[in-house]
Amino acid sequence: MPGLHRIRAGWLPALMPAFALAFTLALGLAPARASGDVELGAWLAGACVACHPAGAASGGVPAIAGLPQAAFVAAMEDYRSGARPSPLMHALASGLSDAEIAALAAYFADVKPAR
Repeated sequence: MPGLHRIRAGWLPALMPAFALAFTLALGLAPARASGDVELGAWLAGACVACHPAGAASGGVPAIAGLPQAAFVAAMEDYRSGARPSPLMHALASGLSDAEIAALAAYFADVKPAR
């Protein structure tokens, strides 16, 4: 895949939370909740915070804490459709339902960015 050659050694441990989320979603183990549910978003966010900083963007990975819900949903839909290129984010977003994306958006909109 293009761009994967730039991933440093040790990438697998850093991505384990993302793999765990994908596995959990594939098995249907995520708790059933209504879309936009902050509690569900907090539960799902474990994979996100492995790479996304709580404060300012770092190393090309944008901060998502405090991001408005509409912007979060639009970005995830773009990753899922492939309109925004990122093999990792495409894989993660493709495993999320609309309700799960809405829950993550609600959660991250409520998280105060670290300073």
